[in-house]
Amino acid sequence: ECWSKKTATMMILGDTCTRACKFCDVNTGNPKGFVNAHEIDQASEMVKVMSLKYLVITSVDRDDLSDFGSTHFANVVKRIANDHPSVKVEVLIPDFLGLEEHMHTLAKSNPFVIAQNIETVKRLTHPVRDRRASYETTLKCLKFYKENYPHIHTKSSIMVGLGETMEEIIETLKDLRSVGCDIVTIGQYLRPSKRHLPIVRYYTPDEFNKI
Repeated sequence: ECWSKKTATMMILGDTCTRACKFCDVNTGNPKGFVNAHEIDQASEMVKVMSLKYLVITSVDRDDLSDFGSTHFANVVKRIANDHPSVKVEVLIPDFLGLEEHMHTLAKSNPFVIAQNIETVKRLTHPVRDRRASYETTLKCLKFYKENYPHIHTKSSIMVGLGETMEEIIETLKDLRSVGCDIVTIGQYLRPSKRHLPIVRYYTPDEFNKI
């Protein structure tokens, strides 16, 4: 469905994450500072080959880099804007530890949407997310982008099925609205393997409609 509408998602900054969230099946480890410089060219080439109209760029967390990957992220966005000005770019980014210097670096590349996922309700943030991530930091980052770059749409996402209550889901939505988050997506958590958190419940389509 996405590809037929000329939409695709690509992951940059490698396949090894420095964090270890309990819902995610991406490799965890220490990339030791490696960044593929050719990735900037490759991203632009992918847009051309697939004739994309909308591109989502995401990445692993790179706490091993001094700027947490923000400069590389921005360079990819700027290259695509230069080579393919009609293409809208959404970035799904790490929190850069909530450091404003690096958030400015990313935002100045002027993506169409800046997304940062809150992932779950406040009570379940740990153990669902890595200890270096926090509910408060995600809200702080979304607020920063909206206050400093109001023309950029902000977006977040929450998984359900991890044991949250409907009241907690609504509380999370209110918290996201309080920081000006423009777009929220809600999805059912699916367990990648037996090493990951178990599914507490499956929500029905009717329950999604109520949310």
